Amino acid sequence: MCLITLAYKEHPKYPLILAANRDEFRDRPAAPASFWVDAPHILAGRDQQAGGTWLGLTRAGRFAALTNHRDLRRPPKQGPSRGLLVRKALEAELDGEDTRAYEGFNLIHGHLDGLSYHNNVQPDSQPLRPGIHGLSNAFLNTPWPKVEQARSNLQQLIQSSGDHLVEGLFGSLGQQVFAPDDRLPDTGLNKELERAVSPIFIDTPNYGTRCSTVILVRADGDVYFEERTWPEGSVVVERFSLE
Repeated sequence: MCLITLAYKEHPKYPLILAANRDEFRDRPAAPASFWVDAPHILAGRDQQAGGTWLGLTRAGRFAALTNHRDLRRPPKQGPSRGLLVRKALEAELDGEDTRAYEGFNLIHGHLDGLSYHNNVQPDSQPLRPGIHGLSNAFLNTPWPKVEQARSNLQQLIQSSGDHLVEGLFGSLGQQVFAPDDRLPDTGLNKELERAVSPIFIDTPNYGTRCSTVILVRADGDVYFEERTWPEGSVVVERFSLE
């Protein structure tokens, strides 16, 4: 997952509105969102290489979503896959977890009515405050151009509801506006690659946005979950409603 935007306790009907893109190498196998056979209370896509996920929720109202923290100047670690942290968060098994062994990550997790933000780079852990938040491959609300654009889009879209809101959120997730060179972050990539991954929706031959997800949580606890993926140029839509 490389971009998460969410309106948390900002909307009278939906205390949580989330729109997120997962960016990944195109040859890394993944399964679309579903209830897992080996953990049927978990709704999430699945990384078929390491067995974890990037975003998911449970029937009991737990939620977790992860982005990598990108700084190629740091020495690499040979730790476990970061996607396993999302499953542990969904299973409420993160307490006592030593996250220093993992490559840099950001994690938003908790029960849907009480989320927290954690990263293992600073490190930092704090309750998520009400507001419009954006998270890419730096820290929460770091003002990268695509984070600022996605937050601005969401601020405008929360005036909508229902189908108009869902389509508007997917429209935001599909924007391909490149950041000007003087606003590109410095994460250790060369300038050409940094520019290529600067849009909200990334499209390069070997790496790009593999799926987009929209989640709406109603005040009564009902959840709408929609994921769109693009295998071989087509579009696959998965929709779920949880009560």
